Amino acid sequence: MKKRYKIITLGCRTNQYESQAYKDQLEKLGYEEAFEGQAEFCIVNTCTVTASADQRSRYQIQKLARENQGSRLFVTGCFAERARDEILQIPGVEAVVSNKEKEQLVAYAFPDQSVPEFAIENFQAHTRAFLKVQDGCNSYCSYCVIPFVRGRSRSKRLELIVEEAKALVENGYREIVITGINVGDFDGAPLEGEEPKKLKDVVLALEPIEGLDRIRISSIDPDEVDDELLQVIANSKKACPSMHIVLQSGSNMILKLMRRKYSMQDFYNTVNRLKNASPLFTFTTDVIVGFPGETEQAFMETMEVIEKIEFAKVHMFPFSSRPGTRAERMTGHLPADIIDERKHRILKKADEVAFLLREKYIGKKLQVLLESEDEHRPGYLCGYSENFLRVSVPADGLRTNEIVTVLCESNDHEGLIGCLG
Repeated sequence: MKKRYKIITLGCRTNQYESQAYKDQLEKLGYEEAFEGQAEFCIVNTCTVTASADQRSRYQIQKLARENQGSRLFVTGCFAERARDEILQIPGVEAVVSNKEKEQLVAYAFPDQSVPEFAIENFQAHTRAFLKVQDGCNSYCSYCVIPFVRGRSRSKRLELIVEEAKALVENGYREIVITGINVGDFDGAPLEGEEPKKLKDVVLALEPIEGLDRIRISSIDPDEVDDELLQVIANSKKACPSMHIVLQSGSNMILKLMRRKYSMQDFYNTVNRLKNASPLFTFTTDVIVGFPGETEQAFMETMEVIEKIEFAKVHMFPFSSRPGTRAERMTGHLPADIIDERKHRILKKADEVAFLLREKYIGKKLQVLLESEDEHRPGYLCGYSENFLRVSVPADGLRTNEIVTVLCESNDHEGLIGCLG
């Protein structure tokens, strides 16, 4: 009987990629995933982006230790980087592994065995896989603890990225999402005498891979979408006309307090350039609500941007003071009730504009990669269009991991509904 493992993943896509790499390593070592019952080997890959992320990480470590007594429990990730001593006091935790060493976690746990390379060949979604090309951040925004817990920016070699992408495609993945902590910093880890690479080089390197149908960029700052990257995306047959461009605030005053590198004019310029490159282009974004000093006017400027851009999805984060950051020491921290009230206004506005964006596609055809059964509509499969709109279609004769042309017929708050076009 095989030994079993459990991995709990919190936070960002980079953590999801890393946890998938752990799964692939452990399964090559003869382990199988435990979906219920106890496991002999456990990992919690933690997050510390907000105070609630800290709480979730702490809870999951304690829960896994309690439910898997006698197992080998390893903790890594950003909360582990900050709270190492606290975590080591939790009964059952064997070791805390730093972010700089997290790719060696399995090798550290099994030093007497030949451990497979830290890379992914499979991904949980079965149709779309995240591919980590970069880690760390050099920006030190005033609210963010990530540079302190992830370290300076560092990139993967381009040839290793291509090799990993080919393995994913061979295992049936048709869409790859280029991910990292700050992908705009990608430089390809140049050796002495080599020219640094850029993000556009990753897209160009992935483009020729046979069997790969879609390439997405997971998250990028507006000032990092340069003309070279834009032209590569515009001319690519596989790069999707959608992008997650980080906003954080629609107020130039707040952006300066946040120590962001761009202005709202930069943001609008980037969006307009991409829309000019393809009328299909849609955008998703991140917004922080209740940053210290955020007035009602500054908040309304953010609401205005959401309405103007018509984001397909807004990821909203109530401001959470992080230890050691500049924002922690700022004056003008807002009361919790004001932050909560603004949070609900943002979510309502985001839902409204996303609905209106999808309405524009009624009667139009979209290419949809079917990913799963639709939990909201029995008898339907759902997936995402090339421009990242959620679309459902009757399942008759269809299967997941198929790309189909869908005529969009109606829309609700879960997404578009259509038939084969």
